Amino acid sequence: MSAKAQGAPAHLASAPGVSAQSETRPDELAQSETGPAISAQSQTQPAVPAQPQAEPGGPARTDTESAAPAQPDTAPEVSVRATTADREIVISRIIDAPPEVVFEAFTDIRHLSQWWGPDGFTTTTRSFEFRVGGEWVFVLHGPDGTDYPEWISWTEIVPPERIALVHGEYRTDPDAFESLITFEPDGTATRIEMRTVFPTKELRDEAVEKYHAIEGGQQTLGNLAAYITELVLKGTQD
Repeated sequence: MSAKAQGAPAHLASAPGVSAQSETRPDELAQSETGPAISAQSQTQPAVPAQPQAEPGGPARTDTESAAPAQPDTAPEVSVRATTADREIVISRIIDAPPEVVFEAFTDIRHLSQWWGPDGFTTTTRSFEFRVGGEWVFVLHGPDGTDYPEWISWTEIVPPERIALVHGEYRTDPDAFESLITFEPDGTATRIEMRTVFPTKELRDEAVEKYHAIEGGQQTLGNLAAYITELVLKGTQD
């Protein structure tokens, strides 16, 4: 859902300017945590070249000859994350079903319309085509009667591992954000992670502080978990 449609009444304690992260397991209450989403950077000090030294019967050694081997460059993924950390929201949850089942819940409008959105929200779909370059155009109806126009286009689909998408209010929305959803096996369950990157830090902070995007995302994944539990239970009874 767009940032404006992720609102929930509870106040969030996430500090602006850092990547908010949250993970929920089936047997735990939803928790959110704040902190940079990049790994600790290496504290190795660069090597200091040795000074030239005179040797009997020969010229002094040059810096090139005596310098220690060059240190490796910082890993590319760390530098990339460093540029997006203050524009990210990361929410995750453990769902008691295999990745194939959880992934399928994102691929069919019959499933999506049953769980998409925070608590109390419903959807009306205008068009839906799940493929790379395809679009989902829909309206998200808030519990207070407010309607939120929504637009999603998928940029990458790798069953049952990940889905990448662009999400805004309409196709040319300049404030549209990018999301990467991953599905990782966790024993017989699945760890699903939703990583959202906003165009600017200001839009990210507004989504967190004004529209309560973290709580809205937690509720959305909670609704997904409940829906899948119902599906699995129904399947065992059929």
